[in-house]
Amino acid sequence: MAIKVANNQSLTAITALPSAVSGGAMTLLETQTASSSSTISFTSNIDSTYDEYVFRFYNIHPATDNAEFTVGFRDGSTDYDATKTTTYFNTYHDEADSGTGVGYNTGQDLAQSTGFQTLAEDVGADADQNIGGHLHLFSPSNTTFVKHYMSRMCVTHGGDYIQDVYTAGYCNVTAAIDGVQFKFSSGNIDSGVIKLYGIS
Repeated sequence: MAIKVANNQSLTAITALPSAVSGGAMTLLETQTASSSSTISFTSNIDSTYDEYVFRFYNIHPATDNAEFTVGFRDGSTDYDATKTTTYFNTYHDEADSGTGVGYNTGQDLAQSTGFQTLAEDVGADADQNIGGHLHLFSPSNTTFVKHYMSRMCVTHGGDYIQDVYTAGYCNVTAAIDGVQFKFSSGNIDSGVIKLYGIS
């Protein structure tokens, strides 16, 4: 099926999808607001209702400078220790225009580990520093296959760098993932909002 383009050769004049294209929908399931919170845990709404769940992060601010923002997945127990294998890479650029780069960070990936996965490292705690981004979790209730996730974070580094951080991996368990927890490696989540959506 071809997608029709407006006469001016732009997509801006298109106001609706063709009837044969399913657009899907994001359904807000839960909102949590941090206030000197040691952790933020989502322990409900993650079930077989949706095949994809999205967490969105708004102005996540650490209480401690240069802390790592992390995630753990719960697979039926009370702990967020589902075994994971992951990747981690980032790009960066500093305010002084003296340092730039892109690379894979072997110090932040996991290989069959039950530890929390870093989503953003060395997050700054200055008043104007924070994190924004999203994490996708796929088919968490499937009991046949591993559970994939991927995330992308825009991070203000404690050394006044901007970082674009990508992580991806899978929980190497066949049990359902029924909970997700976020925390900093040290100190509290001073402030910020995390929203959970189901994707249909």
